[in-house]
Amino acid sequence: MSGFVVQDKVAKLLSRQNGKPVLKPIKPLALKNEVANRKLKKGEASCLIEMSLLMACWKLNDFNNAVCSKEVSAFYTCVEKAQSNAKGKQGAQGRLLPKEANTLLKRFPNLSSEV
Repeated sequence: MSGFVVQDKVAKLLSRQNGKPVLKPIKPLALKNEVANRKLKKGEASCLIEMSLLMACWKLNDFNNAVCSKEVSAFYTCVEKAQSNAKGKQGAQGRLLPKEANTLLKRFPNLSSEV
């Protein structure tokens, strides 16, 4: 609710009903033609349980893959599921990477005059 109150106050300050607007922008109100190159946050780690079980099996059996084949296969299936889930989430978000956004903004820059 507080967001609406702030927006109403800003709208009143910018309105021309009382003569000149109280707030006058220093810079033109336009978006920049680039975005910051920030790295996206990593998701939480997946398959930690399977990895720890695999490493414990390796430690008990002197790093022999033949004895720990069940744990190895469980770990690889978990990794495949996690990768497929990550690809599905990435497409569903509809977000662009900063590099992709910058290339699009260079291709279609903002108008130089204020609207």
